[in-house]
Amino acid sequence: MPRLAAVRYAGLGGSVLLAVAAWLGGATNPWQPTIKPGTIFAGDDGVLLPVAWLLGTGLLITAWVLGVRAVPSARWAYVTAGLWMLPLLAFLPLGSYDAYSYACQGWQQSAGLDPYAGGVDVLGCPWADAVAPTWRDAPAPYGPLFLVLAGLAAKTGSLAGTLAGLRVIALVGVALIAVSLPVLARRGGVPLGRAVWLVLACPLVPIHLISGAHNDALMVGLMVAGLAFAIRRKGWAAGLLLGLAVAVKATAVVVAPFALLLVLDRQKRPAATLAGGLLLALAGVSLVSGRGFGWVTALSGSGVSVQWTSLPTAIGMTIDLVGPDAVPVTRVLGIAALAVVLACLWWKARHRDALLYSGYALAATVLLAPVFHPWYAFWPLAVLAATLHTHLKWLVVPCAAASALCLPDGYNLALAVKAQGAVAMTAFIIYLAWKSVHEAKNRAAERRRADHVPGRLSGPDA
Repeated sequence: MPRLAAVRYAGLGGSVLLAVAAWLGGATNPWQPTIKPGTIFAGDDGVLLPVAWLLGTGLLITAWVLGVRAVPSARWAYVTAGLWMLPLLAFLPLGSYDAYSYACQGWQQSAGLDPYAGGVDVLGCPWADAVAPTWRDAPAPYGPLFLVLAGLAAKTGSLAGTLAGLRVIALVGVALIAVSLPVLARRGGVPLGRAVWLVLACPLVPIHLISGAHNDALMVGLMVAGLAFAIRRKGWAAGLLLGLAVAVKATAVVVAPFALLLVLDRQKRPAATLAGGLLLALAGVSLVSGRGFGWVTALSGSGVSVQWTSLPTAIGMTIDLVGPDAVPVTRVLGIAALAVVLACLWWKARHRDALLYSGYALAATVLLAPVFHPWYAFWPLAVLAATLHTHLKWLVVPCAAASALCLPDGYNLALAVKAQGAVAMTAFIIYLAWKSVHEAKNRAAERRRADHVPGRLSGPDA
C-alpha cells in the first residue's frame, strides 16, 4: 500500500477505534468516572475498551506525525482530516464531561436563568447528574455568544439533541479554521498542505474539538478568521470576528494587539476600526444575551483544577511537597510573568511578523496559565502551523502528548502521577532556564570575540 494511503487509512482506523472506545466508555449521563489506570489493569473495564482507546490513539497520533513530511496537497489534507472526524460524530463525548456543563449552561440560558449567577447546584438543570462534581457549583466562565448558541442547542429539549447542537457549533469553528488557513499560510510563506495537515489533522481536533465538542473550536475559528481579515486590512470585519471570539472565551483577547499591528497603515484608520469592531461585537452580543459582562467575574472559578500540566501550578505543587501551600502564589507570579512576556512580544512584533508573534503570545498564554487542559494546546497550533518554517517538533510533540492525556471518560492521566509529574515539570523548567542563560552567555561571548578579531577596523576607519 502506498505510504499516503497507509497514512490516511491508519488514521481513519484509529478514529474508528476511538469511536468504539466512546461507545463503550465515553463520558456518559449520569457522571460515572469509572475508567482509570487501576480499573484498566484490574480488568474491570473488559479488554475491548482499553485496547480500542490505546490502539486508536496510537494509530491517530502516528499517522499524523508521519504525514507531516508527506502531504501531497492541501486538498488531500482537507479530505483526510475530514475522514478522521467523521467516525466520532455520532458517539458519546471523549476525554471530558465538559459538553454536559455546556448543555446545562445552555438550558439555563434558554430557560431565562443567569448562568453567571451560579452552577447547576443553584440554578438546576435536567441533566445535572451528568456534570462533573468539580463544576456543579461553578458559574459559567464563557462569554455571552457561547451562552446564546448553547441556549439554541438546548431548545431541542433533549440531552442528545443538545449534544448534537454543540457538535454542530464545534464543526462551524473547525470550518472557519479551514477557510481561513489559506490566508494565514500565504502570509506566513508556509505550504498550505502542511499547515492544513498540522492543524486540522491534529488528533486534538477529532478527539477533543469534535468528539468532546469543546467551545475552543469556535473561539479559535473566529480568532483565526479575524486574523485573516486583519491580514487583508479589513479592520471592521477583523474587529467584529475577534470580538465574537472573545465573546466565546476571553483567551482570544490575547491576539487583538497583534491584529492591530497587522492592519496598521500610515493613517492608523484600520486600527481604529478594528478596535471599534471588537467593542461593538462584545457590546452587541452582551445586549442580545441579556447577561452583560457577568462572565468576566465568573472566570476565577476556572482555576479550581490543580494539575502539574500547568507550569506555574507544577512549581507550586513541588514547593508544597516540602513547605507551605504555594500554588496560589506561583499562579499569581505566572500571570504576572505572562503579562510581561505578552508586552515584550508585542513590542518586538512592531518591527517583525505580527502574525507569528500572535502565535507566540498564544503559546505563552498556554504555558503560563494557572490551568492546562489538553485541548488548550490547539490554541497556538492554529497560528504557528501557518507561520513556522522550522522547529516543527515544538508543535508536533506537545500536541501529540496532549492528545493521549485523557482516558475515554475524561480521567486525566496526569492525576496518576501528581507528585512525580510536578517534580519532573519543575526540573524541566529549571533545565530550560539554565539552558537559555547558558546559550545567551555563549552568544554574548561570540559577539565579543567577533568584535576583537585582530585586524578588524573600528570607529571612523571601519
